[in-house]
Amino acid sequence: MTMIRLEAPALTATINPLGAELTSLRDAEGREMMTDADPAFWTGRAPLLFPVVGGLVGDRYRLDGVDYALPRHGFARRMDFALVEHQPDRAVLRLTDTEATRAVYPFAFTFDAEFRIEGHVLVMALTVTNRSDRDMPASLGYHPAFAWPLPYGQPRAAHRILFDEAELDSLAQLGDGLIVSGDRPSPVAGRMLALDDALFTEDALIWTALRSRGCLYGPADGQQLRLDWSDMPSLGIWTKPGAAYVCIEPWDGHADPAGFAGEIWEKPGIRRIAPGESVAHWMRVTLPR
Repeated sequence: MTMIRLEAPALTATINPLGAELTSLRDAEGREMMTDADPAFWTGRAPLLFPVVGGLVGDRYRLDGVDYALPRHGFARRMDFALVEHQPDRAVLRLTDTEATRAVYPFAFTFDAEFRIEGHVLVMALTVTNRSDRDMPASLGYHPAFAWPLPYGQPRAAHRILFDEAELDSLAQLGDGLIVSGDRPSPVAGRMLALDDALFTEDALIWTALRSRGCLYGPADGQQLRLDWSDMPSLGIWTKPGAAYVCIEPWDGHADPAGFAGEIWEKPGIRRIAPGESVAHWMRVTLPR
């Protein structure tokens, strides 16, 4: 499969049409900002999540009394996107419903993923459009895995995430990929999350009512990435202890609560998209100057 390359003076980006997945983000000196995708830990790089975010109870959901099977984070990340536009610094890829998707998600849709370079910034914009004649349930989100440590010479232990707002509320507690009863105390000190493998021995950190819409990632006294995202209320931060990446994942939705048995419309974090309407979100990654 031919990779799609975007290039500008300050950065280059490579996108895999399989899942419209960002696979590489390099600065002008060729330094890589993304995961090394070591198969000993995780081979993903930056999957796009649609039509659900997180896990479903039994990997199934119910719509109008009928059960349908969907894997964690949906099917978009495992499907080929068509390239509909490609310029040196911009590309648009599109996923359209197929017979296979309609068997598990009975809706006509388009899912566009736009990547564009604006100076030192990579913008990733997602647009989902309901082409059906009835309301469509959906959640979508980002799952980028950034290099930990970043390639600027600072040690892994020096890296932290500095949120735009204080994030002191309890986090959701995960069990087997689902949200279980009981909250997890926030490990954030004011606005700062000091990254440590011990944070992730019980899976991801999950916020379902995040105040911030941006953060800095990197060492306090070194070069950092600036991350911004649209109005998505949930966030996951995840790695596998010892891996050379950390995922910083804005979400419009999240996993099922354990034991959830209702219709998809009752699922926390689901969005109802009317016929002909679209939902759009964006994420921006700003590289050091």
